[in-house]
Amino acid sequence: MWPNISAAPFLLTGFPGLEAAHHWISIPFFAVYISVLLGNGTLLYLIKDDHSLHEPMYYFLAMLAGTDLMVTLTTMPTVMGVLWMNHRQMSHGACFLQAYFIHSLSIVESGVLLAMAYDRFIAIRTPLRYNSILTNSRVMKVGLGVLMRGFLSLVPPIVPLYWFPYCRSHVLSHAFCLHQDVMKLACADITFNSVYPVILVALTFFLDALIILFSYILILKTVMGIASGEERAKALNTCASHISCVLVFYITVIGLTFIHRFGKHAPRVIHITMSYVYFLFPPFMNPIIYSIKTKQIQRNIICLFSMHRRA
Repeated sequence: MWPNISAAPFLLTGFPGLEAAHHWISIPFFAVYISVLLGNGTLLYLIKDDHSLHEPMYYFLAMLAGTDLMVTLTTMPTVMGVLWMNHRQMSHGACFLQAYFIHSLSIVESGVLLAMAYDRFIAIRTPLRYNSILTNSRVMKVGLGVLMRGFLSLVPPIVPLYWFPYCRSHVLSHAFCLHQDVMKLACADITFNSVYPVILVALTFFLDALIILFSYILILKTVMGIASGEERAKALNTCASHISCVLVFYITVIGLTFIHRFGKHAPRVIHITMSYVYFLFPPFMNPIIYSIKTKQIQRNIICLFSMHRRA
């Protein structure tokens, strides 16, 4: 059908064997996507609108919400296209671009969580110097560094995908493009593309997690040195939201890694479901965690809804 098999579009996959139920499966997916967009959109609006939230901690939270929104908007069109209209074809260029954004934004999210740990570390270890250390320009530099690390580190493995020939099957295993999925379909030497991501994961996700863990050991050491029990609880409470988001993010990362490494005999639907959990659970949970745990955001959400009710 296609004169040059390399030029044939890739075919996305929903839930194999459950195609007849795709319309029903799309209902919870659409509900989660809308919740993610509303939740993170509300956080961004509140942080922009309320001057009392113009602090480093909330700037980093805005970066997290923005990253979650972008991840969702990157995967949502193709996932809903497959589930609603069985639209499976995807051009090579669009596929590689989607893979680039998905993986870059995952590294950005890890970097933002690390920056938030740094913010809590400074706030608790040196509270009197907090404002002089975390100035607006420094927050911007940290944010820019996090973005550049995420978006530049993914250029080397994504660019070769454009010139690889694809003479095998063009069927991908998800309703979105992932580097490791596309790479396996190439009829070329993929040694670099196999090794580079392993090193990248070690230097980003793994290293970030270690630094976050180390910063919290130091935070805990500082908190335990506070004489007043009330002050101790107050100091730990300021970290509760961030710890919860870190756990949500890294537990899904570890879960996905374990399924890929050791779940060779697990049903394919488990692998697919776990990848959706990885991309949807953190963006879904982060706004909920911060609206429950952070009093200022909670107060602003109540004000926002009461204003709408009066209007």
